[in-house]
Amino acid sequence: MTADDLATFDDFICHWARERPDTVALREGDDVLTYAALEAASARICGGLAALGLGKGDRVAWLGKNSALYFTLFFAAARMGVVMVPVGWRLAPPEWAYIINDTGAQIVFLGDGFDDAPAALAAQVPGVARMMTAAETRAWIAASPRGNFVPAGRDDAVLQLYTSGTTGNPKGAVLSNWNLFGLRRVVADAELAYQQWDDDEAVLVAMPCAHIGGTGLGVMALSAGLPGVVLPEFTPDGVFDAVEKGGVTRFFIVPAALHMLLLHPRCATVDYSRLKYVIYGAAPIPLELLRQAVQMFGAQFMQAYGMTETTGTICMLPPEDHDPNGNPRMRSAGKPLPGVELKIVGDGGAILGTGEVGEVWTRSSNNMIGYWNLPDATRRTMTDDGWIATGDAGYLDADGYLYIHDRVKDMIITGGENVYPAEVESAIYGHPHVQEVAVIGVPDAKWGEAVKAVCVPKPGTSIDPDSVIGWAREKVAGFKVPKSVDVIEALPRNASGKILRRELRAPYWEGMDRQVN
Repeated sequence: MTADDLATFDDFICHWARERPDTVALREGDDVLTYAALEAASARICGGLAALGLGKGDRVAWLGKNSALYFTLFFAAARMGVVMVPVGWRLAPPEWAYIINDTGAQIVFLGDGFDDAPAALAAQVPGVARMMTAAETRAWIAASPRGNFVPAGRDDAVLQLYTSGTTGNPKGAVLSNWNLFGLRRVVADAELAYQQWDDDEAVLVAMPCAHIGGTGLGVMALSAGLPGVVLPEFTPDGVFDAVEKGGVTRFFIVPAALHMLLLHPRCATVDYSRLKYVIYGAAPIPLELLRQAVQMFGAQFMQAYGMTETTGTICMLPPEDHDPNGNPRMRSAGKPLPGVELKIVGDGGAILGTGEVGEVWTRSSNNMIGYWNLPDATRRTMTDDGWIATGDAGYLDADGYLYIHDRVKDMIITGGENVYPAEVESAIYGHPHVQEVAVIGVPDAKWGEAVKAVCVPKPGTSIDPDSVIGWAREKVAGFKVPKSVDVIEALPRNASGKILRRELRAPYWEGMDRQVN
């Protein structure tokens, strides 16, 4: 089997263990794991999972920051078709509990620094048979024998990532081996320069592993047979060290984090000579930020557009379309990758023509299997013939470039994190002085968008904005908590009583040519 024929985690791990046994597979700080060691450790994990009674289709969860241990567990579980569910460590404990319970996971692996998580979860996860600290997990791996297992097939589920939900609860997008690896060969055959790899490259994993932009970069390194350099979380010093000392040649980052790098006093002194590509996503890049970044890093820049349900990137704005002087294409999300279909759909399902704004639909091998245990939600998002409705409004130009105009859904993207108004509104409801609340995204120079709550007070009361913010902070992750609160007499509604969020948003977006920042 050649590298072009590989289609599953088991394929890749076994292949690189044979072809590059001494090449580093995972690096975290001073700790390294070669491909030969990764194969051996993952086989022992398979044996340990089987001894715990787990098999294909069962779920295990990870609660912790990015870690080489996480990727070792994930890659191992995927070899035998046990589905890994990374839980966002920045979420609040009630949100952890919801996701863990929804998965039906019997085992929860805890990252370093999360030994107190069992106490925080207390009796909230009754279905979990065992929570293992990082130290316990490492000892368990060392003591487990190699497992005899039937490798998962290309269409078997291996990863479940949770996305914020329009109804207040997150949904688990189920991804297969083929979702994660299927486009790889098609893209490689297109011989795009930025999709080619040199043997001395390394990939930085700095975005959270509970996101496709974090776990997906670890998968990218594995598929190329190169090192994945893992940071527990994004910090400017961590990125600088990874580039200067860890040999990193490309990384993914959100524009807000890129801005933090440029503002850091150390930024101008780092040696960026090995850095080839900076991939950014979740928001367009401001032109001035691009100018500063190109001048500072000397690397080529690419914008990635995608979503969890499409296993990450489906469109790419390539380096040649990035001009520090600005050009019209830099307002686009780029062109579909080879193997990806796009269409713009209007009301009633009509396919729209060039330049016409409608909902963006996509079809490719990247499209998820579906939402976990949510057949109705899956049917609303996916068609029987494989198309996914993205919830983004946009148009295609004559050259096939995609331009995002607005979001059909109400999702807010702040610092690369997705926030749905419904979940924040649910957290605010119950406040003793709030009669009604609507949550919107407003422009923010640092984070792209900021979460704002617009509240109507109960009769005879007044609303203290700080009180609303504190109330929400007890129930949802910090990045979901409103940064500001406005108080009005009544929410604008249409004839059927639906809140007119666009009307609420309009004053804050006045003068901007699109309703996403």
